[in-house]
Amino acid sequence: MRALWIVITTFGCVLIAANAESCKGCVPLDSFSFDKVIPKFKAVVVKFDVAFPYGDKHDEFRKIAADTKDSQDLLVAEVGVKDFGNKDNSDLAQKYDINKDDYPAIRLFVQGRSEPYKFVAEKDEDFTADNIKRFIRSHSGVYLGLPGCVEQLDRLAKEYQSANESERKKILERAKIFEDTLSEEQRTAAKVYVKLMERIMERGDVFVQTEQTRLEGLLKGKLSNDKKRVMEERRNILQSFTSRDEL
Repeated sequence: MRALWIVITTFGCVLIAANAESCKGCVPLDSFSFDKVIPKFKAVVVKFDVAFPYGDKHDEFRKIAADTKDSQDLLVAEVGVKDFGNKDNSDLAQKYDINKDDYPAIRLFVQGRSEPYKFVAEKDEDFTADNIKRFIRSHSGVYLGLPGCVEQLDRLAKEYQSANESERKKILERAKIFEDTLSEEQRTAAKVYVKLMERIMERGDVFVQTEQTRLEGLLKGKLSNDKKRVMEERRNILQSFTSRDEL
């Protein structure tokens, strides 16, 4: 019996170690550590899941940890919930109204806000690293580079949205000058930023919302993979012109 117990214990330790390595960069939280850690960061994205997660959705979440490893403002965390034995962390799942049919469930905790934001994927294929990153960025104000975006131009876009008309003209010129310093691939993206600035100047800030609605409609239709990628990248750039409070 003692030998059997050693084998079972060793096997359990191997499973735990494998789980710890399965999401490199993810911080495991439990009922004791959760409230100590969450308030320390500007934003914390948490995946509530089974104790030993696997599958495509878990792989997508792993990408977020890898992509944001240099961010000092965002913590990527996991809570493994057990529905057997001591039912570890089931109290946390209950607190945030999560049941096992919801796994994996994503919650975003933002400093200064008592309740977390809930990530909702209408379809399984919407549960992607890019969509979750877009969700984090829109609700937290934490900068996360999205496909198609250029960080310096994202910052100019934010500056542009809070500027008056004369300042916007100067920012537009700065964007055009910056465009000439970029690689060919980034120059393509820069042209989108410049065009959006021009359209906003012509049609007013309402253009941001109408263009966002138009892109969302197009993305729900049938598109080739290349066309879909272009539309998604344009949507990512457009988000840089939208303040956190508007999303």
